[in-house]
Amino acid sequence: MTTRWGIAATGGMAAAFSEDLAHVPGAEIAFVGSRSPESAADFAGRFGAGASGTYADLLAAGRDGEVDVIYVATPHPQHHDLALAAIEGGTPLLVEKAFTATLAGAQEVVDAARAAQVFCMEAMWTRFQPAVVHARELVAGGAIGDLLLVQADFCAQRDYDPTSRLFDLALGGGAVLDLGVYPVSLAQHFLGRPDQVTVTGTTYPNGADRSAAIQMSYADGRAASLTTSLAAQTPGRATLVGTEGSLELVPPFYHPTRLVLHRNGEQPEELERLQTGRGYAHQAIEVQDCLAAGRTESAVMPLADTLDVQWVLEESLRQLGIEMAEARVDLDA
Repeated sequence: MTTRWGIAATGGMAAAFSEDLAHVPGAEIAFVGSRSPESAADFAGRFGAGASGTYADLLAAGRDGEVDVIYVATPHPQHHDLALAAIEGGTPLLVEKAFTATLAGAQEVVDAARAAQVFCMEAMWTRFQPAVVHARELVAGGAIGDLLLVQADFCAQRDYDPTSRLFDLALGGGAVLDLGVYPVSLAQHFLGRPDQVTVTGTTYPNGADRSAAIQMSYADGRAASLTTSLAAQTPGRATLVGTEGSLELVPPFYHPTRLVLHRNGEQPEELERLQTGRGYAHQAIEVQDCLAAGRTESAVMPLADTLDVQWVLEESLRQLGIEMAEARVDLDA
């Protein structure tokens, strides 16, 4: 069965995802939407899409049954308007992370999707990497005993430029939403929603977050220690610590191909699980499988998890003195 994808946006993330759709059985790019029809047409030509136009044109294609699912890869604050419009038209969605710029915006999208019974999933590709899937199986099977701690870092060096999207709060810039979403989602995936979040960090002259150390604490004593920054590069390592050993996601943890299992008193065991393409194909396969089965949420990346992650992100930004806002998107042109 063919799944006809619509792509909302034409930037680097949209291009990486579209490249990997070539590895997904039955996937085809049917429509590309952008603020700029010229940009959409160029992108469509590069990836063999059947049609292109504005965001309004893409949403219309969804309403008219010409597109089966829309992948939203715009800046974070623009996800909210596009997602709500697609849901109103009955079109399933895969929405890039961070899911929205605010917790209230995420809740509104989730409520709308559930009320309309329209499939919606956050595009947290890390959860679908074969190595991460195997890590989940190992932890569930008791390979490291009871899970106690999660440690993860995702920091990248980017020269400060207040005109760049990465540092523009109006476009969802800053370390927490762009990079911190990865370690937070990993910790939530394995530990669940924390009872308390404690954050320290630094900001740039324009107020955007430069670095954050995020401590997720649980009433039973479990914890996650997470770091993120745009100031300097780190290995991107994640370690799950249990009562009987530990499990390392060999860097970069957000799309690993190797795990190292350390059982107490035994030699480390290295495990390899390769990804398909660049790794984005796995989440697309999940979407197509859910649509084929008539599901409105993914069991691996359910909307409840998205809301838990969004709560941690917003609380982290609040403690850094940062308030985000959703952006309005012109959906009439």
